[in-house]
Amino acid sequence: MLEFLKRRGKREPGWLAISLQPDLMHFAHATSTRDRTVVTKCGSHPISGEKEFQRALKELGFDRYQCLTLLTPSDYQLLVVDGPDVPAAELKNAARWKIKDMIDYPVNEATVDVLHIPDPRSGTRAQSLYTVAARSEVVRTCMERFSQLRLRLSVIDIVETAQRNIAALLEPPDSGVAMLYVAKDHVLCTVNFEGELYLTRRTDVGLEELENLAQGASDDAKNRILLDLQRSFDHLERQFPFVNVAKVLIAPTPADTGLQSYLAENLDIPVEEVRLDELLERAPGVELDRESAWRLFHLIGATLRGQPAAA
Repeated sequence: MLEFLKRRGKREPGWLAISLQPDLMHFAHATSTRDRTVVTKCGSHPISGEKEFQRALKELGFDRYQCLTLLTPSDYQLLVVDGPDVPAAELKNAARWKIKDMIDYPVNEATVDVLHIPDPRSGTRAQSLYTVAARSEVVRTCMERFSQLRLRLSVIDIVETAQRNIAALLEPPDSGVAMLYVAKDHVLCTVNFEGELYLTRRTDVGLEELENLAQGASDDAKNRILLDLQRSFDHLERQFPFVNVAKVLIAPTPADTGLQSYLAENLDIPVEEVRLDELLERAPGVELDRESAWRLFHLIGATLRGQPAAA
């Protein structure tokens, strides 16, 4: 999504997605063609001393890969604006000024990118745009961290487009899909149609709360997710009536939260759980149990930007 830094040179095929936490690195690498996607490596590695960490990166061979990373949701805003009628080369700058009153810091301190929301009713011109805005200082710090580690950072992405990439693999012909990912402190809902992102919404219900509900507590949190999902469908019907949502997909969770069965009982469309170990091919030795599929979900999704539907 946010292509800030590009470097040339011999590298391994595919994308290596890396998330650098204070004391832990998560990573996933995949190669994609039109017919198949193969996860070649994924996992986590502790970050102790800087020298030890750099030695580990060299042993893993990460200096040979084209890397990307994901901003954490608290580090950016994803805003919908009317698409300005300007040449493509001026689109980002025009979008920047459209969001100047929608962010809480000076717009000249923001790094901005845009994502079209196609509308076939208006020909080739998009009626709306998703505008990604992040503080330039956050972006710069991220780039400097990768540079210090001698890693080839080419793209900084966001979780919404990473989630879209996986959902695109599961779209029925001529239909859209909604996908729910349960994070620690929220549920992210995205809606895809023809590989494009048409809607994103967050619900303030986290993984621990849902896991507690699975032990017999009230269904209030699940009901909030259901209501937000129904509001999302209502919005789509008003704004994009051509997007027919055929099913709801539940991304992997470390343990069964009961969300799939609850939504299936209360919606009139199929609700299915996503199993990455069945959806994607894996190289020998690569394992994706429930916990790792949840923890690495968006990193794996980000590596699918090589797919024809991903951008």
